[in-house]
Amino acid sequence: MLSIENVKSAYGRIEVLHGVTLHVDAGEIVTLIGANGAGKTTLMHAISGVQPITDGAIRFAGERIEKRPAHKRVAFGISQVPEGRQVFAPLSVMDNLKLGAWSCRDADLEPALARVCALFPMLDAILETPAGALSGGQQQMLAIGRALMAKPRLLLLDEPSMGLAPNLVDQLLTVIRALRDDSLTILLVEQNARAALAIADRAYVLETGRVTLSGPAAEIQADRRVREAYLGI
Repeated sequence: MLSIENVKSAYGRIEVLHGVTLHVDAGEIVTLIGANGAGKTTLMHAISGVQPITDGAIRFAGERIEKRPAHKRVAFGISQVPEGRQVFAPLSVMDNLKLGAWSCRDADLEPALARVCALFPMLDAILETPAGALSGGQQQMLAIGRALMAKPRLLLLDEPSMGLAPNLVDQLLTVIRALRDDSLTILLVEQNARAALAIADRAYVLETGRVTLSGPAAEIQADRRVREAYLGI
């Protein structure tokens, strides 16, 4: 579904991605792990169209998309849940969700809203509450729900467990698994490498803008270098 081929990206004259290559097959959860500053979020932004690339190719469903603007990538089937949630604090939960569905037909709004509320029943009870008044966990649910309103084929999740209590992280992982089981393809960036590898099909390790290791998640989890650097073992 997604193919990243020798992608480079820079902020001004500082190159952050140095020829990244990876792929995500339909129906997979693929996780990308690495230290802070490795380029994980830059890569996610490059896929969604927020960050331009300076070289390489990005293919989605067989079509090159690196020159498409971000809003057209959403309409094509790519939704991103950004690091830090970035909900629209003054707007209600409902209005945040509606903004996520801006590229959809009016007839699709109610089914999409029903799906999100079924995944996150807590949101159904607070649809008129300003997003800024929600807890961190509720805001993360809202951010994921907003992305799902666009009916994506590929969901980009950037640090979804950041700042959440352990019980909420477990709930979130259950939701991510359920989305995969419902045929949604997911690329996951997560500092909690142990949790990410536990639910992923495959994994890539990104270090200073380069992929240094890749393979089935179970093999990556068992790798001595990963265990020492990211799992504290």
